[in-house]
Formats: sequence, C-alpha cells, structure tokens
Amino acid sequence: MSAGSQRFEFRFAEAYARAARPFGITPSNAWVQVGEDHVEARYGRWRVVTGLSNVTAVEITGPYRFVKTAGPPRLGITDLGLTFASNGDRGVLLSFRNKVSGLGPLRHPELTVTVADPETLAEAVRSRLES
Repeated sequence: MSAGSQRFEFRFAEAYARAARPFGITPSNAWVQVGEDHVEARYGRWRVVTGLSNVTAVEITGPYRFVKTAGPPRLGITDLGLTFASNGDRGVLLSFRNKVSGLGPLRHPELTVTVADPETLAEAVRSRLES
C-alpha cells in the first residue's frame, strides 16, 4: 500500500461469510483501497481497478436482500452493475464514466462494496475527487 492510500476492510455478517467461503472469499482477501489517483476493490479472486477520474458518483446504499447479494460477486441483471457484498446492511455505490472489468469479459457501469465503514470510504473517494 503506497503512502496516501487508505484501505477499507469488508464487514462480514456470519451468514454472508458462510456463503462466500466456498468461493474463496474471506476477510483477508476482501478490501477496498483508495489511492491518490485510483480505487481498487478485491473480493477473493475478483478485482476491480479504475482511476479516480473515472468515478462520477459515490453514494451510500442498502439494505440488500441476502438471496440477491450473498456468495460470489453479483451481477445486476438490468444494468450489469457489480456487487461485492459481505453483509446486507449498507455499502458504497461507485458509478463510473467508463465501464470497468470485474467479472470475466463483462464491463460494469457501477460497483457496490459493503465495507465496515461506508461513510469513511465514501468521504475518502469524494475528497480525492474534489482535490
């Protein structure tokens, strides 16, 4: 992790942790890092990386339904948005100017991540966008 970067761990609810484990997703390999010019999200073997200049909006969202979000990364049927969910309470939705890679050859217009401190993650991204 470079100087000026912030790392945010996911908060795993027990039911979500059980659903994620068969896919190799654990607290040790699930995190979001906000650097000076990029954001990177890791969720087991899945990864999204994009420049901060590609982020167009940041918002707190939730709650989420377990059956639609637990387990491996989830794909929005209507918009191809990607969700890395470790709990059903709250998360951060990042919207992108240009779609990003995340699940195989698909490209995603947004990413939702359920980190332990959604407000601080949202503020970290917003403050870098404003500077």
